[in-house]
Amino acid sequence: MAIPQSFIQELLARVDVVEVVGRYVQLKKGGANFMGLCPFHGEKSPSFSVSPAKQFFHCFGCGKNGNAIGFLMEHAGMTFVEAVKDLAQNIGMQVPEDDASPQDRARAAEQRQKQATLTDVLEKAGESFRKHLRNSPKAIEYFKGRGLSGEIAKQFGLGYAPEGWRSLASVFPDYQDPLLAESGLVIVNQEDGEEEKRYDRFRDRVMFPIRNVKGECIGFGGRVLFEGTPKYLNSPETPVFSKGRELYGLFEARNGLRDAGYVLVTEGYMDVVALAQLGFPNAVATLGTACTTDHVQKLFRFTDNVVFSFDGDGAGRRAARKALDGALPYATDVRSVKFLFLPAEHDPDSYIREFGKEAFAHCVTEAMPLSRFLIEVAREGCDLHTAEGRAHMASNAKPMWMALPDGALKRQLLSEIAELADLGNHELQDLWMPAPAAAPARTGEFKKSSKFKPREPYAPKTYKRGTRLIPQGRADHAARVLLSHMDLWDDLSTEDHNLLCELAPPHGPLFVWLDHQHHEHGNQAWGALREGLREHESEDLALRVMATAFTPLMDDEGKPMPESLTPEQQHKEAGLELRGILNKILFESLDAQMKEAIAEAAADPTAMLRYKALFERRKQLGLIPQKLVESQD
Repeated sequence: MAIPQSFIQELLARVDVVEVVGRYVQLKKGGANFMGLCPFHGEKSPSFSVSPAKQFFHCFGCGKNGNAIGFLMEHAGMTFVEAVKDLAQNIGMQVPEDDASPQDRARAAEQRQKQATLTDVLEKAGESFRKHLRNSPKAIEYFKGRGLSGEIAKQFGLGYAPEGWRSLASVFPDYQDPLLAESGLVIVNQEDGEEEKRYDRFRDRVMFPIRNVKGECIGFGGRVLFEGTPKYLNSPETPVFSKGRELYGLFEARNGLRDAGYVLVTEGYMDVVALAQLGFPNAVATLGTACTTDHVQKLFRFTDNVVFSFDGDGAGRRAARKALDGALPYATDVRSVKFLFLPAEHDPDSYIREFGKEAFAHCVTEAMPLSRFLIEVAREGCDLHTAEGRAHMASNAKPMWMALPDGALKRQLLSEIAELADLGNHELQDLWMPAPAAAPARTGEFKKSSKFKPREPYAPKTYKRGTRLIPQGRADHAARVLLSHMDLWDDLSTEDHNLLCELAPPHGPLFVWLDHQHHEHGNQAWGALREGLREHESEDLALRVMATAFTPLMDDEGKPMPESLTPEQQHKEAGLELRGILNKILFESLDAQMKEAIAEAAADPTAMLRYKALFERRKQLGLIPQKLVESQD
């Protein structure tokens, strides 16, 4: 979904970042700004500042900063589009959809209205379940028997669905309302020739409301009190609830997992509530389904450290294996994924009650890293004392290793797997990733580079995979300026575009993506670009170079200095800064090509023609010392 930049600018002009942040953080006026405890890291004295004048937040402790959209993305785990929609809804603005037809927009509006209505229906049912809990001694006794307090039950909105086939008929005036069936609260059965039968899905069960990251009720989980099947029952898939994407307890755990520094993924919602009661409010659970890549991606919006906690039995191992598959594509060098296997006779609740909170925390610390678990899975059932067993192990490891993102972790694992397979690193890499056939050498008449052609009207283009190497600091500098001021891309020539887009990875692919993004969506702010970069190969590079882009200048007392430049002046300064970087990059590129041409001149007469063309280009750019110009003339 493409959201016009003009709308985003208008939205940010109309929302108040102080009000948005104030929903989640207690703020107090301090001079021109508001101060509070940072929600992104634990601290005792306020270092988190929100500026109503600049409409910007900044933490002087951990460095987090941004606007209202960025705050919702960082704190509430929303995507860029979700954050924009949330802000727009709160101030009564309608998010435009430039790339949608009127029919598509009408359908989308109808879908949004339906989702809001379904959420209202589920909230009303949840309120009814909570009232029934207060009047059900056996349900209260069950929760007390599991060691839960009234406070924790209130925090998670626990309830009770009473016995009876149509208890919800007393809650909703129209029990025939299709929304009751669409929300999953009511089951509709109709056999051939018979009258339609409706009845409550949840009956005589303790109820666990499932909330999205905004705190809205989107479904329920129900557990039988005593004997009965199924033991656990979840809401079905609905327009607002998908088991493959949602995690129970994530809304309640947001602050807890930031304080703890990691999220603990368990097997059931009772584990989540019990852990919160016992001092681990950073736990979440999948909802009757294996952990998916969507689950893992959502978790990494909130923390860089994930610990999966499973029983040590066969079922727990199988669940861990599926979690490993979901985590592999996101296991970058700056993220940690671990696997905690408790004894078969224990779940987290029983383990803490028997051995204590500190013992369980120690187990978490000593949990198995993803790299070790990957090796264990790969070598399971393989006899490494035989060539066949080692080959089998390598075959098992290959798809898991291939799923990892490029980085130091992937390279280290290659070494470990190669050693176990009794192969060299290069042998194993060549086996798994054979090099493409070499292109035939270019001979004959020199062909002028496309760099020297005049700029033509833009058309989406596939750039060649770059190999040109330049100092990393300059490429980083150019990336930071352009990601902060995307409108400068318009001011660059075709030569500049090619120069950047044909740089060696990871910088070249980032500039190629920026070029296509500019063509498709026009100028965008960093917040929009950040969302579009998710899962792109250059995401980590962009985050690294932008980490210091918004750091304010400090005075001698460590306080942020006021900005003296107007937006127009800032744009002009950024343009001059970028031009200086590009001139240096271009100089190095032309210089390298000239040296290459001289080296080839003895064997290739056309090389001198190429050298002269390159020299003329440097002369045009004013990159040739005057003495050298005179000597060439």
